[in-house]
This record gives sequence, C-alpha cells and structure tokens, in this order.
Amino acid sequence: MTWLSLPAHDRWLEAETDRLVSFGRAAALPTGGFGWLDEQGAVVVDRPAELWITCRMTHVFALASMMGRPGAAAFVDHGINALRTVFRDSEHGGWFASVNASGPVETDKGAYAHAFVILASASATAAGRPGARELLDEALAVATAHFWDEQAGMSVESWDRTFTTGENYRGVNANMHTVEAYLAAADVTGDRLWSDRAHRIVERVVHGFARGNGWRIPEHFDAAWNPLLNYNKDAPAHPFRPYGATIGHWLEWARLTLHLRAGLEARGEAAPEWMLADAAALFAAAIKEGWDVDGAPGFVYTIDWDGVPVVRERMHWVVCEGIAAAAALHTATGEDDYDRWYRLWWDYAAQYHLDLEGGSWWHELGTDNQVSRTVWAGKADLYHAVQATLIPRLPLAPALATALAAGLLR
Repeated sequence: MTWLSLPAHDRWLEAETDRLVSFGRAAALPTGGFGWLDEQGAVVVDRPAELWITCRMTHVFALASMMGRPGAAAFVDHGINALRTVFRDSEHGGWFASVNASGPVETDKGAYAHAFVILASASATAAGRPGARELLDEALAVATAHFWDEQAGMSVESWDRTFTTGENYRGVNANMHTVEAYLAAADVTGDRLWSDRAHRIVERVVHGFARGNGWRIPEHFDAAWNPLLNYNKDAPAHPFRPYGATIGHWLEWARLTLHLRAGLEARGEAAPEWMLADAAALFAAAIKEGWDVDGAPGFVYTIDWDGVPVVRERMHWVVCEGIAAAAALHTATGEDDYDRWYRLWWDYAAQYHLDLEGGSWWHELGTDNQVSRTVWAGKADLYHAVQATLIPRLPLAPALATALAAGLLR
C-alpha cells in the first residue's frame, strides 16, 4: 500500500496543515496585512508588510476556513481588507509592493505579487468571504489591462506606479505564478479565458523553453523573450531572480502542467499528449540534476547551464514542490515510483526541515542540512508547505480552493 492511499498518512498530513496554520496566526498586523515571521514565529518589526506575503497568507487562511478551522475566516477577512485598503493604489490602480504604517514603501507594480492578489481573492471568493469577488474582478481587470501580453501569450514583468514605464525584462517565475492564479480564477469564475491564457503560458514555457533547453528552464529574458542566460551571474543567490536554472521551478511547472491537463479533461477536452510527457520529463530532470547531487541529501537551489550546482543551499519550498509534484504524477499515472519519491522527500523534510519545537519549517538549510540564512532568513510564510499537505489529498482539478469548497478533500 502506498502512502498516497493510506488514511493514516492523510491524518498526518491534516495534523501538519493545522500545525502550520496555527503558527501563521501571529503574522496578522494591526496596521493591515501580514508580516514576515522570524524563526520563533514573531513578526519582524523592521520589515514593511509585503504584498506577496499578505496574499499568500490570505490564500492559506482561505483554505483553512474551508477545512472548517475555527477563526480562520477572520484572518481571510483581515487579508482581503488590507488588499482593498492599505495595499490598493486608488489613484493609479493595482497594488503597492509593500506598505508600512505611514503608507506605501515600494510603489512599483510587479506581475509576481499581482498574481498572488488574484490567487488570494479567488480563494477567498471560493470561501464565500465578503468583498472577495469584487477584489478578484478588479485584480483580473488589472491583469488584462497591464500585465497580459496577448501577442506573446505571456505576462510582462513590472511597471512603475503609474503603469507608464515598464521593465525591459521578462521572467518565467512571475509567469509560473500567473498560471496558478489564472487556473484558480477560471474555476471560481467559470470563465475559461483564464485557463486558456494559462494554457498558452504553460505551452510556451514547458513545451517550448524547457523542452528546447534540455529541461533546464531559462528563467530570465529580455522584452522580446530572448533568453538572458548570464543574468545575475554576479548575484547567484538572488531570492527571486537567481542566476542559472532553478530546480524547484521544474517541479512546480510539472505540477502546474498536470493541473492544467486535469482541468481540460474535466471539461471533456482531450489534453495534448505532451503535457503528461513533459511533466514527467521535468520531474525526472529535477531529480537527476538537483537531488542528492553533492554528497548530501536535499535539492540544490540552482545549477548552471552545464548542470553544475551553483547555489547549493536547500530551500524548503523546493522539497515542498517535489512532494506536491510526486503526488500529482502519482494521481495522473498511478505509478508507484512516484509514491517512492513522495515518501523519500517527506522523510527528508521531517528529518531536516520541520521545526517541531519552534513551529513551521526551516526555510533554508546549508549543504550540511543545518539551518542556514544566506537567501531566506526566518519563516516568512506558509504557502508552499501548506499546499504540500493538501495537494496529495485533493484531485488535480479543480484548483485547491474550489476543490475544498466542493468538499473534495480526502
């Protein structure tokens, strides 16, 4: 019997969900939104409230509320209220990247964080929270007006506050989270425009960029979508734009491809054959080039274009995405080998990443699998870890929030 079919394992996953959500309650800020948590679970007071953190925490609490966790709905409302007030740019539209008690700190408008506004508001809409649907409609309108490039079939990266001057850079990371957000929006609204756009992004990145580069996905591009393979070579450990190929994103793209595939099949459409094949290939490449490649267990963060590790720290979100991708591939194929990887990575996470004394997960480990802080300090949010506990217990479609609202949690 596989772990992925064991009711006892499902109970362990549920307990881990609750442990994580309990830890995150301290992140709510009296001034609005959610703060960055330190290793003890206290808000880091000298950091502003960040849009992406607030959105991800709102999404997590929306999921918790639909699992019947008392008190979670109030945290969803807290996040939605912040997105409708302190983060919202009422003059130019969109949302500020960060704010403090005095107002906006960073005023640029980025596709990455705006994708999470869509995700948070879609999940809160599924949870039936007041004001969420209006926020979702606004976020989708901003996405169409300012971030969607119809000709490229991709999202642009960022703008200044007034949406006048755009950055001459395009990034795969922002597009990856745009896919997740669009799939969630499609399920909540019933409008397939969003899943069609997600399909275009996935096909270009996975079946184009990834397959065309031996599965080492180029992350950084110029405005014409020409790859910038040496981008940030002098800042290889950048938390959002690291040099080289990012192993965890291969796993995340594999999973998102399977969610898209399942959504097509749920509508009675034949999914392209490349979707399952490419997802499996990305998964296999991540293992071959990222897992246990330098004499110690764990996924390295990045590799260069010859497959040599660059940043060797082990990020918690990477193993979370490995767990989720293994579960998704097992659901899609029924092959027991994916359950074997799933078990191995949970065992690894339990030994090294889970902090059973302080709470949550250690977000970064060194090559010795001891706590490290070179890229990520503290325990910023719950998004990846909570999803790793839910994806194994949910169908691949609809999206997480819609599936929970429909009572599909195993």
